[in-house]
Amino acid sequence: MQIASYIIFQGTVIFWYLLSLNKKPYSIVAHIQFEQILENNKTKIFRICRIYGVTPLEPEDLFQEVVYQIWKSLSSFQGNSSVDTWVYRITLNVCMRSKLKLERDAFKTARFEGVEFKISENNAIPEEERYLYLKQCIAELNEADTSIIVLYLEALSYKEIASITGLTENHVAVKMKRIRKKLFECINAKTR
Repeated sequence: MQIASYIIFQGTVIFWYLLSLNKKPYSIVAHIQFEQILENNKTKIFRICRIYGVTPLEPEDLFQEVVYQIWKSLSSFQGNSSVDTWVYRITLNVCMRSKLKLERDAFKTARFEGVEFKISENNAIPEEERYLYLKQCIAELNEADTSIIVLYLEALSYKEIASITGLTENHVAVKMKRIRKKLFECINAKTR
């Protein structure tokens, strides 16, 4: 049995097809659970996908892949952590796998980004530009630090970040101090 569902996210209709997994009969309870999990976490998922996505369409592709992986893994969720922690793990794993694949295939492809010119009346840095600098600086961090800062920007506590990443809460605090320093230096260098 194949069921088509959709969700409207940021003005875009995103379709996904839910296939019965392992030849098990389709469960309407699983479908309702899935929709509730997605509804509660879609903005968090998309924010993380935006950080890892490079071109304008990549975050949407990553979002769809995360949605698929959540559906595929729903039957194996054991409840050892909260649903939010489980969703964060899946999201980070999908995004990091995608980033690794892009880095591995980077020598085979070339990206052409659009050029945008802005004339600023004052010397203040617009919020969009500050966001761009932050995103660029986060992209320069190693994979582990990127995961930690992304979760921190999602307003998760050190305890929750530790649970998701497998680090101790104390180690997360130490890494966050170092990450903040790196980001501060990177952003300052870009704004000079």
